[in-house]
Amino acid sequence: MATTVTNTTNLNLPTLSSPGIGSGLDVNSIVSSLMAVESQPLNQLNTKETTVQSKISAYGTLKSGLSSLQTAVAALATPAPFRTMTATVASTGVATATTSDGAIAGRYSLEVTQLAQNQKLVSSGFASTATTVGSGSLTFTFGTWSGGAFTPNASAGAHTVTIDASQSSLAGIRDAVNAANIGVTATIINDGSASGQRLVFTSNQTGADQSLKITAADDDGTNTDAAGLSQLAYDPAAAAGSGKNMTEAIAAQDALLNLDGIAIRSDSNTVSGAINGVTLNLAQTNTGSPTTISVAQSTGPATTGVQSFIAAYNALQTTITNLTKYDATNNQASVLTGDTTVRLVQNQLRSLVGGAVSGASSSLNTLSLIGITTNDDGTLALDTTKFNAALTSNPSGVEKLFSATGSASDSLVSFTSAGSSATAGTYAVNITQLATQGTLTGSAPAGLTITAGVNDALTATVDGVAVSVTLDAGVYASADALAAQVAAKINGALAQGTSGSSVSVATSGGALTLTSSRWGSASSVALQGSAAQTLVGATPTGVVGVDVAGTLGGFAANGSGQSLTGATGTPVNGLKIGVTGGSLGARGSISYSQGIGFSLNAVLSSVLGSDGTLQARTDGLQSTVDDIEKQKSAMQGRLDQIQQAYLAQFNALDTQLAQLSSLSTYLAQQLATLPKPGGTSSSS
Repeated sequence: MATTVTNTTNLNLPTLSSPGIGSGLDVNSIVSSLMAVESQPLNQLNTKETTVQSKISAYGTLKSGLSSLQTAVAALATPAPFRTMTATVASTGVATATTSDGAIAGRYSLEVTQLAQNQKLVSSGFASTATTVGSGSLTFTFGTWSGGAFTPNASAGAHTVTIDASQSSLAGIRDAVNAANIGVTATIINDGSASGQRLVFTSNQTGADQSLKITAADDDGTNTDAAGLSQLAYDPAAAAGSGKNMTEAIAAQDALLNLDGIAIRSDSNTVSGAINGVTLNLAQTNTGSPTTISVAQSTGPATTGVQSFIAAYNALQTTITNLTKYDATNNQASVLTGDTTVRLVQNQLRSLVGGAVSGASSSLNTLSLIGITTNDDGTLALDTTKFNAALTSNPSGVEKLFSATGSASDSLVSFTSAGSSATAGTYAVNITQLATQGTLTGSAPAGLTITAGVNDALTATVDGVAVSVTLDAGVYASADALAAQVAAKINGALAQGTSGSSVSVATSGGALTLTSSRWGSASSVALQGSAAQTLVGATPTGVVGVDVAGTLGGFAANGSGQSLTGATGTPVNGLKIGVTGGSLGARGSISYSQGIGFSLNAVLSSVLGSDGTLQARTDGLQSTVDDIEKQKSAMQGRLDQIQQAYLAQFNALDTQLAQLSSLSTYLAQQLATLPKPGGTSSSS
């Protein structure tokens, strides 16, 4: 019957089949006992590997706690939670209000006398949505109608939609206009009559300056009559059936309101800027019955953020305690007891939490002054009443205690942002060059006559982006009227792209000046095409914009548009300010402070980064594990050889013992056949 040797070590050794079958020698026990001794170094490596793996796992637990803390402090590293204001309107049916950065506590009286409206134009009726209307193109120009005169809206622009033969039906025109995405929505309404299918054009934006003028380039050769595509032309200054071929169902209008008795006009029912940092959403009029808007500090977001920070910090302290504690009673250490890396991280965090913030308000430069105290076990506690009182009485002081903030002494200089490499402090601002916009100024008064096919083609290159347009033919009443047409056409074409560029067109002595909306060296304007010379003369002057230039605290800074950013390798590295005008030379100072939330976030980013302390320690431990695995593999090979040698030796011994046993049996048998004393054999 076959038997096997069962290993008594942690080795993955081969089993032994039928050892000792010849002599009955217990080879299993002998080899297993010998291999148990031989494998002691391997067992020690296994124990060491388990210990190292436990440390890696412990570092993973620590890393998770640190990551949770970083998520909490990141929310406090910016000013947003400490600048939260709430705005409420007593009569919510009249309006609602939201706040943003810059809102200031106060109360206001609101009276809404008119809501803003979108313009709606309705066509005459057609028998079916499949009825052919005509082909060619429709140009939609946004602007303002006043006293029968139309002034184009330069920023909204003019947009041309081509209607080919396949789109010439009522439904086809609707779909073509909607697909063009030009700020006009086309729908079809059936009034129920025999010819009740009516095309409706609605301006997507409200406001008087979003009124539409629609001109047709009709393939039938006549652009203003009541046939073909010109049935959709709309010019209020023209006669019905001769260019005024649609009907205005709803007129575009602005919202009119009074704030504390001050009359305000808005092109939208969403009113921003009337109250600094507050946006009003108008819903209905309340003429003669004013309501009240109240703006007040909200402590909720800051309180929630601080509570989350304390919870994450305390959870981390508990995690560190569990990973490093020493049980004196049982003389048992934890996996990271005495670990220098953990101690270093913990000391860094405690130093920041318990220290004073440079640049913060002297009355609020430590956490204890706003109600956050440290318990004996290192955890934090929050006195909500004290915290809310500090936040209400000195919100900017609490903000500086936690977040990275900056302020400028010059009203035309503003703090924008700062990277983690910037050093807190106060830095003098010196400007050697202000940012400018790219311009193109005409060398002669603009010609006011635009003739189709002669001088109506224009290619404008704005900030490096070229667009081609066709100006409306005609004799313009003034250079201002022509300027509005040029701006509307160029901006309408630019709006179809993604550059975000636009131009404004001004006049002086009849000459046009086109100015890019962008600031800095990327800003420029150029014109080409048959209309260019008519508009700006033969030798217009083009000027490319320049970036702001200067220093921060005497250190080099890089300009981009109106932004100035501290250079790499200086204390102001990443410190970014905006300069919107003013004089050259000394421009006061910029003060920058780094609160506890910002500093904690920076430390945690360093610790948790790919080249941070924890990763380096974990990588070192993993390298140890890899080395142990190599040692184990090599040792396993040697143990396999030793076991085979033992097996060979004891199998040989077993064979010898079996042979000796067989010889013993044979001799005994032979001796048994020998004659006994007295002459008789043992067999008789």
